[in-house]
Amino acid sequence: MKKVSLKSSLLLLLTAFIWGVAFVSQSVGMDYLGPLSFNGIRFLMGGVVLLPVIAYNRAKKKSMGHRPENLKTTVTGGISCGFVLGIAALLQQYGILYTTVGKAGFITTLYIILVPFFGIFLKKKVPGKVWTGAVIAALGLYLLCMGESLSLGRGDTLVFLCAILFSVHILVIDYFSPRTDGVELSCIQFLTAGMIAGILAFIFENPRPQDFINGILPLAYAGILSSGVGYTLQVIGQKDMDPTVASLILSLESVFSVLAGWVILRQVLTGRELMGCCLVFGAVILVQLPAKKSG
Repeated sequence: MKKVSLKSSLLLLLTAFIWGVAFVSQSVGMDYLGPLSFNGIRFLMGGVVLLPVIAYNRAKKKSMGHRPENLKTTVTGGISCGFVLGIAALLQQYGILYTTVGKAGFITTLYIILVPFFGIFLKKKVPGKVWTGAVIAALGLYLLCMGESLSLGRGDTLVFLCAILFSVHILVIDYFSPRTDGVELSCIQFLTAGMIAGILAFIFENPRPQDFINGILPLAYAGILSSGVGYTLQVIGQKDMDPTVASLILSLESVFSVLAGWVILRQVLTGRELMGCCLVFGAVILVQLPAKKSG
């Protein structure tokens, strides 16, 4: 198991914060655009905004005499991550149309359980405290997001499939991030996801230029910060982080989304939701406690 580093933890925590606040922009953005159009533009924006960063990094590495990472591996990894990310994001957007935000939030973050489960098949060792933390976090997310009984309808099923794909996305990044440049990998995955959604948008939706102009603010946050910055921080942060621990930290996205709704949208936190926040934070702290040394 990879060693947990403070720097990686903070990067993933910042990622969770950016994604949590993005809930507001995604909700507002859907007032102007369909799911395919919104996702297509946000991911393409996320990819384009990283191009100057890539150019700067490459020039810096060249001046220092460093050899660039394997291009074939970077492209393969970026397309693989982008394909999974694009489909997962679309399933989430469509799922929210048919279910409540509370159910969608809880079901999506089931990746904190699915990641260690899938890790077993990849012969990854998962310490007992991580399993305990995953169960505590799942309970916290239930209290935080669920306001009604759990039953799987059409939207719930779509969001559950999204959670499975987000789990796969975390594991794919875990494989490729140590072997590639994180920014380049992130850029390629955004362009891939954006092209998938964009092509489908022109086939199944009828986006108008004015719709993109009207929704430019939520698009800018979702594209530049949530996509360009957030997913890039995820790729970089996971380089020195076990994927199961990473998924638990990223699950704080649900906590931050509720807090963002409280601060920005003036929504009130109930005692149940506050208890859920405490349980999720406690789970993340638990899995990062140093293990006892034997002997």
